[in-house]
Amino acid sequence: MLFDQVNRELELTQRHLNVLKAVIDRGPIGILKLAEETGMPTHKVRYSLRVLEQEQLIKPSSHGAVAGDAVERFIDDFENNVADIISRSESIKDVGKTF
Repeated sequence: MLFDQVNRELELTQRHLNVLKAVIDRGPIGILKLAEETGMPTHKVRYSLRVLEQEQLIKPSSHGAVAGDAVERFIDDFENNVADIISRSESIKDVGKTF
């Protein structure tokens, strides 16, 4: 329905964030260890790693993924980005109150 795509994107974002957090906390870390620690299948971990690498939030090393060059700015902006999403969600909720 109308919210299915938004929910899929939020689920995917949450997965990427879980992988990023594990890399930041325990990097360098490989795909198998990430899959074990996050409880995700390796193919999903691999996809998240690819997306995070494209965003320069992680980078590969010979011992596994490590935090990337853009991770500090991402963390600095994180609260504001989440607040924007919450604000937009509240606006949508307000529209729904008029039905």
